[in-house]
Amino acid sequence: MMIMNAAPGSPLRVLVVEDEVKTRASLVEGFQLEGWVVVTASTGIEAVRCVNEGCFDLIVLDWMLPGCDGMEVLRQARARGHRTPVLMLTARGEVEDRVAGLDGGADDFLAKPFAFAELIARCRALLRRQVLSGATLLRCADLQLDTRARVAMRSGDEILLTPREVDVLEYMMRYQNQVVTREMLERDVWRQTKRFTSLDNVIDVQIMRLRRKVDGDRADPLIHTIRGIGYRLGKDPG
Repeated sequence: MMIMNAAPGSPLRVLVVEDEVKTRASLVEGFQLEGWVVVTASTGIEAVRCVNEGCFDLIVLDWMLPGCDGMEVLRQARARGHRTPVLMLTARGEVEDRVAGLDGGADDFLAKPFAFAELIARCRALLRRQVLSGATLLRCADLQLDTRARVAMRSGDEILLTPREVDVLEYMMRYQNQVVTREMLERDVWRQTKRFTSLDNVIDVQIMRLRRKVDGDRADPLIHTIRGIGYRLGKDPG
């Protein structure tokens, strides 16, 4: 583990987990120019130790690592209750891979090769998401979400959600009884506005899994599909 000190007074700490020397050095240099404190790890095992021993505002995590891969690092971090935003760097571009990563607790993905300007923009977006003001307890019918504890309950029973599902549910609850389009989710939850491939399939899978957990076989579903447009969370007006 290596710690690179930023300019005095900077509160932001980022863990960079990357085994490729040149890429890691480039990331360190870029973050230092932003005035951030940078901690680096080059293996999955080292990354797990850093996560457990340190306190970070953000983790930039490569998928392919020696020791154990980035998904295993992420799984162990989330299992221990760490909720630090994680941006994964990956050469994987298949929808199934992205869905697996998001279900595993990743907050965003960036495919290699990438421009540092885009990386830092995504990092800032993840950090902004952490400090958004607003109500900490959201309600819709018998569904409630504690946005601070990131715990959802319906009729008094806890709903076990992945970090991404919590993000999607919070967004839909803040827009309850309004139509939420896929474009809105892509822009405001996934924080992606310029892509060569659509995230529609990823979003549809996330909504399907969220609906299964929130509504199940209930007679009063709260998540509704607006065909050709998007989704709406709220009681069925019909």
